[in-house]
Amino acid sequence: MLHIRGTAAAVAAAALVSASLLTACTSQAGSAAGDGGPARFAHQKIAWHGCTNGPKDPEGAALDEAGAQCAEVTVPLDYQHPDGRTIKVALSRLRATDTAHRHGTLLYNPGGPGVPVRYLALRLRRAAPVLATSYDVIGMDPRFVGRSTPLDCHWPVSGVGSAGPDRRTFEKTVKLARDLASRCARHRSVLPYASTRNTARDMDVVRAALGERKISYLGSSYGTYLGQVYAQLFPDRTDRVVLDSTLNADDFGPDLTSTLGPSVTRVLRDWAAWAARRAGTYHLGSTAAEVMNTVSELNRTVNLGPIRVGSHTIDSQNLPQILWGVTAGDSDEAYASYAADIRVLVKAAHGGKVSPTRALDEVLTGLAAPDTDGTFAVQTAIQCADRAAASRDPETYYRDIQAHRADDAVFGPLTRTVTPCTFWPVRPAEPPTKVRNDVPLLMVGATGDPATVYQGQLAAHRRLRNSRLVTLRGAFRHTVYAGLFAPDNRCIDDAVDHYLRTGALPPGDTTC
Repeated sequence: MLHIRGTAAAVAAAALVSASLLTACTSQAGSAAGDGGPARFAHQKIAWHGCTNGPKDPEGAALDEAGAQCAEVTVPLDYQHPDGRTIKVALSRLRATDTAHRHGTLLYNPGGPGVPVRYLALRLRRAAPVLATSYDVIGMDPRFVGRSTPLDCHWPVSGVGSAGPDRRTFEKTVKLARDLASRCARHRSVLPYASTRNTARDMDVVRAALGERKISYLGSSYGTYLGQVYAQLFPDRTDRVVLDSTLNADDFGPDLTSTLGPSVTRVLRDWAAWAARRAGTYHLGSTAAEVMNTVSELNRTVNLGPIRVGSHTIDSQNLPQILWGVTAGDSDEAYASYAADIRVLVKAAHGGKVSPTRALDEVLTGLAAPDTDGTFAVQTAIQCADRAAASRDPETYYRDIQAHRADDAVFGPLTRTVTPCTFWPVRPAEPPTKVRNDVPLLMVGATGDPATVYQGQLAAHRRLRNSRLVTLRGAFRHTVYAGLFAPDNRCIDDAVDHYLRTGALPPGDTTC
């Protein structure tokens, strides 16, 4: 999952260290964490316990009911100084139900970044029976996420939103991004160590503490980047690896979403064709071009002034975030829900007094809510720690937005504007990981993926020289396995399940 509210669209740090240091850091990672880090980390005894934390913890209760165990593992804050400060990472474990045919341990990361994983490991196991029978499934909250030494900057909003139609609205995003960054400054002692490289090292500590020589892995969206980094740092410790909707490792960072506007627009066009075939129900246009024009007119109207939907205000800052919801999936159910929301917005833009649909009400409430659990601040911290911002000069972003007003009118001001990383109070502690290896693994993804675009998946496939790619053609969805976050596909599920059961990769790339 890529969260648009917290990255450069956002949801989503700046001078990099030298190339010689990159080589040194990579080799140190392999040796310092080579046995799960120094012996006191690699050989620590895991104290498993129940997962419920108080009476208002339904996710913990669900884990306990499913027979899960939870624990905390100690890791270094800074792996280059392992004798210094330590932090805790929290995890859940769901043991394989068929002990006679148990293959091993599989660690799961659904993406984000900044998403707690302990409970989602239970959702994954329920959605993928092969995992329930064959693997101990581990859900590890990445460092500073969820219950892993949480970091909270107390942001009053989840992200900066869209830069809007003009200089005045752009300056609002600059002011807000600067403010959000300043609120994280009090955590400057830990911010440089929020990187994906360190989370991968934490994974290896967990592997060693579990007593596993190798570990299997399933990651989707950002989780595919984490999986690539782990495989690069610890190639001899990977067992069966599945990457669902793979990020090009060279793209991950503060400006991750900056060029996603056109890919989301392609999904919007696919939905528009769907809505046009149902013009009698939604009345948004009888051709795809007419439906697209309806959305463009809505955007132009809101750029001139806000509209009201029930108790909510829709303006040029949050409308593109709402329209981004077309990326929820290309099923009839998802497209119908989106069409119902657009119909409400169009009526409001024409001056009608309307109430939001339930789904739209939830989205608008979430956009206006503070970042109460720190999810989006941590997501930003990870991106800022992984790679330096493209620029720390706001003018760079404004020029980019202006250059794409015509060809990226709806989403460009959202995806191309400043982020808190533009004003981040610390620089990355290390360079980003250069991914290129021969680790055998399985990749799956869709040609119309709006978030990890297919060309990026192909670029990752080339760098992962011993990978196999199973492509879902003609689908406009982000993530394709097991139906957790988008419509599933039996062909994809069968390919992944066969690999996880047998360890046998397809002889070549295939399509579904």
